[in-house]
Amino acid sequence: MDFPDFYELAPVVQTRDPFAAMLGAARDGILEYHYLDAVRLAGHSCPTVAGAFLMGRAALIALYPDELAERGAIAVHMPAPEYEGTTGVIAQVLTLLTGAAADNGFHGIQGHFKRKGLLSFADRREGEAIFFKRLDTGASVAVELDVSLIPGDPEQSGRLMAILQDRADDSQRSAFANAWQARVRRLLLEFADDPRVIRITPI
Repeated sequence: MDFPDFYELAPVVQTRDPFAAMLGAARDGILEYHYLDAVRLAGHSCPTVAGAFLMGRAALIALYPDELAERGAIAVHMPAPEYEGTTGVIAQVLTLLTGAAADNGFHGIQGHFKRKGLLSFADRREGEAIFFKRLDTGASVAVELDVSLIPGDPEQSGRLMAILQDRADDSQRSAFANAWQARVRRLLLEFADDPRVIRITPI
């Protein structure tokens, strides 16, 4: 398959999943997630998907500074209802990285490896921060995303309107796609560790 080259240059998230280890799904339960995994999950690449990937990465690094994050041992709380805006898309990417699932998740085996209920949503908007909590130590962090430092191409709105109204030519469509991914590229490669974009607050 043909994907933008920068996908492979983006940061990689590495975790250890004891359930995967027990089942022999991955040697020692080590799982690596690349940005392309998030793209395949969402079906598209955008600042929201890239931002969710980077927020999850940042939270895991903060919660497990000296070891691999334990997938399946982290609770995630979203600051808005699952149907609001991009909340659902972000939550799906975070489930990929952390294993935290809503009420439709894996219920576990005799109290072990439970993922169900580790992902929760607010009943109403509670701000912008997503909360991550280690189940073993209780350590928690709040993570926020601010992409205002990475503005989009001002021509994008006109191109998008032309595409949606089915009057765009090939050059407009190509320009739109290139500019769209250029912003994602900058987010992933230039701002992945920028505290102004990925804001982490210990709780």
